[in-house]
Amino acid sequence: MTEPLRIVFAGTPTFAAEHLKALLASPYHVIAVYTQPDRHAGRGQKLMSSPVKQLALKHNIPVLQPVTLHNADAQLELAALMPDLLVVVAYGLILPQAVLDIPRLGGINSHASLLPRWRGAAPIQRAVEAGDSESGVTVMRMEEGLDTGPILLKVTTPIINKDTGGSLHDRLAKLGPPAMIQTITSLASNTVKHEVQDNSLVTYAHKLHKNEACINWNRPAVELERLIRAFNPWPLYHSILNGKILKVLDANLVNGKGAPGEIIGTSKDGLLVACGEQALCLTRLQLPGGKALSFNCIFNSRREKISLGTVLGVVT
Repeated sequence: MTEPLRIVFAGTPTFAAEHLKALLASPYHVIAVYTQPDRHAGRGQKLMSSPVKQLALKHNIPVLQPVTLHNADAQLELAALMPDLLVVVAYGLILPQAVLDIPRLGGINSHASLLPRWRGAAPIQRAVEAGDSESGVTVMRMEEGLDTGPILLKVTTPIINKDTGGSLHDRLAKLGPPAMIQTITSLASNTVKHEVQDNSLVTYAHKLHKNEACINWNRPAVELERLIRAFNPWPLYHSILNGKILKVLDANLVNGKGAPGEIIGTSKDGLLVACGEQALCLTRLQLPGGKALSFNCIFNSRREKISLGTVLGVVT
């Protein structure tokens, strides 16, 4: 009877943990897990383990957390595990070719986009921001370049007009693991097919930064509506009302004119704000220290004075 593949898994966030969960339920043998070093997080800045580490420890799998895999000691440690295959999902560290050459079958990566579109760190949010009609997961053979390797399998899903970065993430986190398992099975039986990426179609999904999340009301409403959805649940698009940060979680396109950022109307449905082109109806908002609420709840509470003609500000 053939021995199960010896797999080393490398990943960090929840998206990766969903893939690890599928591997643990498969016939394959996860012999070790690599994940990024623990980070300080939250208001108390407590040292937190990644979702992948938490899952691995729950299943008594050895966890390694090197700061880099570019040094000889880290590479020797991996080689000593004698893996057949390296499976990488949102690990967050660059892997040199010397590492990819260690496993007998090389390395594969499950990436949350339809490559070659949206190579890089934030493919889910950038797809929503750009107004793409579909997204998906691509399983590729790893090379030293950033998401450049041959495509082994793609699965797709439509992006609907109410999708947020969060909702699309959750859907792709369900699509990716079965595609990964299918690819591993094809590799094990030597039946996998390779498709070279078309470099003329490459786009890059640059990492999200908090300073991107300040609303520029001079932009067209159609662009701002997509950004509001893309940056939900993080870093959350926001503006300034009465000197306080106003986070915007949901908005609809509406007709309306005024100075960019000007409050041009209120209703039970939302706060109407003029943009560079057209306007937005802000329907779900969050004030400092409060929960995310419908605009109607905030307006009825009279917590904030909301006057027509007020211009929402920019965070400085």
